[in-house]
Amino acid sequence: MKVEFKGKNITDLKKLPQQGFSNESYTFTLDKTTYLLRKFKLQDRDRNLEFRIQALAYKKGLAAKPLLLNLEDDYMICQYLEGSHKEKLKKNELLLLAEVLKTLHSINIQEQALDLKSEFSDLDGNLKDAFDIIEHAPKEMVLCHNDLNAKNCIFLNKDLKLIDWEFAGMNDRYFDLAAVCVEFHLSTLDEAYFLARYFRTDGWEKKKLDAYKVVYKALCKQWFEDNI
Repeated sequence: MKVEFKGKNITDLKKLPQQGFSNESYTFTLDKTTYLLRKFKLQDRDRNLEFRIQALAYKKGLAAKPLLLNLEDDYMICQYLEGSHKEKLKKNELLLLAEVLKTLHSINIQEQALDLKSEFSDLDGNLKDAFDIIEHAPKEMVLCHNDLNAKNCIFLNKDLKLIDWEFAGMNDRYFDLAAVCVEFHLSTLDEAYFLARYFRTDGWEKKKLDAYKVVYKALCKQWFEDNI
């Protein structure tokens, strides 16, 4: 793979041992600084939008700084984050994730909202019921990450950054919240703790959250069947 960055040809790419499903990830060092290169696998993503959203998230302290987008050769270079992924979250980590999402969901961007229903080729009974609940609930469209699994959350000491922004876009805030509950297998107590931190005194709609859990699980299942 031919890579040019800051006027230099990069030849010492090192493939990371842990890889995602949407990109191939490499590191390289230039002038004593380590960078991350993501070689795109998926061809159906708006990479310009991804780069723009990650830049906005970086300004809010939520993401690595994006440095270069090369659409001709299908890769992005950004700041490399040295941290860890966690499959199970402690209470302080749940609080941190709630604050990160609160900040993310406050970022202003003018984009068309995702139509989740159109993502499905077929709606079974559970999905129909879930969408019925969602369609009758208030719409709360915000900038969402839309792929909040453990591999996309990097903990650095007392900080948390989100990575892999290719699915980010306008969506109902409950989609991200449901993803966290599902992906981190939150207990009833931990779920309440997390949501209480996110919503503060406003409270939340449990039926709407549960409906989005159904949609999120079904969407993940369909995506893996179609792409893996």
